[in-house]
Amino acid sequence: MTVREIKPGNRGFLYVNCHPQGCADVVDDLWRRTPGPVAAAEEAAAEEAAAETGAGAGTGSGAGSGAGAGTGSERPVALIIGSSAGYGLAATVGALRTYGMRGLGIAFEAPETERRTASAGWYRTARVAELAGAGSGFAFLNADAFSAGAKQRALDHLAERYGRVDHVLYSVAAPRRTDPATGEVHHSVIKPLGSAYRAKTLQYEGDTPTVGALELEPATEAERAATEQVMGGADWELWIEALLERGLVGEGFRTAALSYVGSELTAPIYRAGTIGAAKQHLEDTARRLHARLAPLGGQAHTVVAGAAVTQASTAIPSIALYTGLLRAVLGDGFRSTADQAADLWRQLTGAAPLRLDAEQRVRLDGWELDPKVQEEVHARWAAADPGSVAGLADTEWFRAEVGRLYGWHVPGTDYTTPVETTVPWPNGS
Repeated sequence: MTVREIKPGNRGFLYVNCHPQGCADVVDDLWRRTPGPVAAAEEAAAEEAAAETGAGAGTGSGAGSGAGAGTGSERPVALIIGSSAGYGLAATVGALRTYGMRGLGIAFEAPETERRTASAGWYRTARVAELAGAGSGFAFLNADAFSAGAKQRALDHLAERYGRVDHVLYSVAAPRRTDPATGEVHHSVIKPLGSAYRAKTLQYEGDTPTVGALELEPATEAERAATEQVMGGADWELWIEALLERGLVGEGFRTAALSYVGSELTAPIYRAGTIGAAKQHLEDTARRLHARLAPLGGQAHTVVAGAAVTQASTAIPSIALYTGLLRAVLGDGFRSTADQAADLWRQLTGAAPLRLDAEQRVRLDGWELDPKVQEEVHARWAAADPGSVAGLADTEWFRAEVGRLYGWHVPGTDYTTPVETTVPWPNGS
């Protein structure tokens, strides 16, 4: 056991150390924001009643569950790949709190060392497991999801305990991937395609927000292909094929991979860049998997989520400024990952119909891409400069949200006293 006084040690949006209690408090807040089974059932019933009276299915953020969610031996079984951060974390909390799902979450997190705390995802996972309780039937595996070994261990666990999987959520963001078949290491890059990209970025000079400019040269074909291999659908497809080979997929199986489209403002570096090429690969994979699963009564879709402050998104140029502007426009209408995960689970469990676009993607981002919202964000983007950005974008909110990713800037957390940093990984996995 190690009690330490911890300092953030951050450089911009990157933090060297994480605060264990702050990370736990972030999970507690997420848990409180996620509907429990009673609230979910009531909301599902209200939506069904509205549909019967001709009001149509709701598109709100509430989470709903089918009858008896979270009870009995037939609780759904979920495999959540990327369960320790962002949408994967929110989906894991929703699976446990709202639906009482059994299953397995997979994350690749760093343990504590003599010089540094464990990673934020390590502490968040430990707290999620504590809140779920020892009898939840949900375990956590700390492993590289890209590896064949992780797949073997995960599928052995699921086969031995449940014999089936009802839901697979894939929410992985990583800088590199080793191809398990060839051993080749692919590195992802964040670059435009075709031509150089120059745009505004949100920066901080000390505590003062300012606007800078960034220029990136276009990616090579090799960089585009490597990014597809890391962030596209190759690994997701390997997971589903492995489940099929083990006979763990049955009637009603649904799998979804998280994606993003975003605004025209960020398109050159995102949707029209190397990341966008990877997302297109992910969507092409979804269509192929859907055709593979349909004869078995299964489905596969990508999920277009709305904007969020995540460890992955803060690495993308211009996203910080865009997200701060979006938050200033929407205020409390900015939907959290908890809101969006609740909406997604309603659709995946059948409590609400799947809302699919023309490309068969589940859409959760209507609140962000509303034309009136985007018109105002575009106007603020054009006007933003070092002197005006603090009044146009919610820069304090954004900075606090980045800190929360590492357990800092969490209201109610005591940062003045030493804290226990040695926290065991749950389930001994």
